[in-house]
Amino acid sequence: MIIIPSILTNDPNELSLLLSKAEDIVERVQIDVVDHKFADNLTVDPEILKTAKTSLDLDFHLMVKNPIEWIDHCIQGGEHRIIGQIEEMESQKAFVEKVITESKAGLAVDLPTPIEKLDQEILSKVNVILLMSVKAGWGGQEFDLEVFTKIEKLDKLRKEMNLKFRICVDGGITKKLVDDMEKAGVDEVAIGRRILEGDLKENLKLFNG
Repeated sequence: MIIIPSILTNDPNELSLLLSKAEDIVERVQIDVVDHKFADNLTVDPEILKTAKTSLDLDFHLMVKNPIEWIDHCIQGGEHRIIGQIEEMESQKAFVEKVITESKAGLAVDLPTPIEKLDQEILSKVNVILLMSVKAGWGGQEFDLEVFTKIEKLDKLRKEMNLKFRICVDGGITKKLVDDMEKAGVDEVAIGRRILEGDLKENLKLFNG
């Protein structure tokens, strides 16, 4: 199980500080991008990272209207994976095919959205499916146990179709939930303030213990 620190902020200075904090401790960080249209929240634009010096792999989780229009912003920001909410896509295929010309692609499914909304024709080209366990767009929410049903369905689909995409769960995750999700077939979890506040290395030990 990989734990990915997740940063949701509208403050460029805080973003820089948190990235520095993660250097040499983790390999990957998720940057949450909200445009005040998908949800009533606003974060930094991925392009702000184009001058940043970091060894971290960066995932950009696009909680925005028309995620395909944000792909170039993420490329400017030095992306490693670009993950878009399917609810705001005209075409999942178009999004994934544009991303994979430059990067690794992911699709994100919001808490109320059934996984049946995923376009199965494109899943062989996807690196990760991100399942929201809270309503996308805000931090500090409580984990919804209903996501375990979606994890089970998605893991079953992956096995039946012999696909290699990773399953990531994002939102409200505690130590106990990490253990349960790993048993259910989850490969990655994205954790925000709960892992970033205080000593990151010690927090990771707690979650991995």
